[in-house]
Amino acid sequence: MKRVVRQSKFRHVFGQAVKNDQCYDDIRVSRVTWDSTFCSVNPKFVAIIVEASGGGAFLVLPLHKAGRIDKSYPTVCGHTGPVLDIEWCPHNDQVIASGSEDSTVMVWQIPENGLVTSMSEPIVTLEGHSKRVGIVAWHPTARNVLLSAGCDNQIIIWNVGTGEALIYLEDQHPDLIYSVSWNRNGSLICTACKDKAVRVIDPRKNTIVAEKQKAHEGARPMRAIFVADGNILTTGFSRMSERQIALWNTQNMEEPMGLNEMDTSNGVLLPFYDADCNVVYLCGKGDSSIRYFEITDEAPYIHFLNMFTSKEPQRGMGYMPKRGLDVNKCEIARFFKLHERKCEPVVMTVPRKSDLFQDDLYPDTAGPDPALEAEEWIDGKNGDPTTVSLKNGYVPTKNREMKVVKKNILDSKVTKNAENSCPGNKSASPTPSIHHSLLYLFFFFF
Repeated sequence: MKRVVRQSKFRHVFGQAVKNDQCYDDIRVSRVTWDSTFCSVNPKFVAIIVEASGGGAFLVLPLHKAGRIDKSYPTVCGHTGPVLDIEWCPHNDQVIASGSEDSTVMVWQIPENGLVTSMSEPIVTLEGHSKRVGIVAWHPTARNVLLSAGCDNQIIIWNVGTGEALIYLEDQHPDLIYSVSWNRNGSLICTACKDKAVRVIDPRKNTIVAEKQKAHEGARPMRAIFVADGNILTTGFSRMSERQIALWNTQNMEEPMGLNEMDTSNGVLLPFYDADCNVVYLCGKGDSSIRYFEITDEAPYIHFLNMFTSKEPQRGMGYMPKRGLDVNKCEIARFFKLHERKCEPVVMTVPRKSDLFQDDLYPDTAGPDPALEAEEWIDGKNGDPTTVSLKNGYVPTKNREMKVVKKNILDSKVTKNAENSCPGNKSASPTPSIHHSLLYLFFFFF
């Protein structure tokens, strides 16, 4: 019987590493044993966590600054412990957040043309975790809202514009949090925890909406991300240590919609999701390959497309937002693969003969403008991402001037203590008090 091959415009997607002169060389990538990506990219900069003596640091390089990076190149080095996670703000290409072993989260503003001298003074330092902070994740649609998760099993959601904690999620996780992901409009988060459970949480109501115990039987770390239609994709390990990818319907998490077993390697699979194309890329730590799958609404739901392989294993991986891609070359993804001493861009392309703009590959994608302000989001409002067309390529807009009002730190602590003494009110925004008339005003360009 003749086997019918499933039709897909992504079936022939192929990956290609760039030439050596377009790589970033002589970078001492961090050796810290933590399962984060160690890299974050946007259309302007690539940021990489590096080895640093006496604290934590990361490099920020303009995309065009390829080649050998001098050992004396300036770094962002304000943390007193190793940096564990970094992420660029989706609404401002010059703002980046970092979480560290020193239990703090710091938010930095990078000069428009990159660093000239090392930077040790953040815009704001967010203190609230009692142990190291391993995850930072910006809200996808609300300005200045940042989530952090620490090894104290706690998630805190911050308003970066005021430097205050909006929400404490303290009771949902009995063990270490492996991953946190926002859904498309930022109304829910999903988490993967060391107790093998995947949870969907409404942060503003401080409630667990859906939960699956033992999503993967294996003891090694899991990952969970939101995909189309509010479904959740998880990566983990079976009891026999086989790596798995599974798709779950949040309305009924008894059984997975689809489950694929892959191999017996022990590297944690880091998933990257393209919401425009419904393609998931899996990059295993220590692997020398990137697998990619298409997610559809018909069984078996998870369809293997292809695999990019190379000789060198990857230490970490950065994923370029859609607006940073070259639409003229039918580029649908670009990864920044970290080796031990360099960063190598890998381009994913759909082969097409026509030079015309390919509408089917590039629907309007999430742009840099936020849909909501932090105050609107905390008050219960939701907003889908503000989209932009890539028809003529992405043209960056000038970042608007922004006023940041930092609350009196002493007053914030009093407010938090008052909240903690009132059970059931952990998700409420701290009440402004009379001390807030003493405000520190900082003006800078966003």
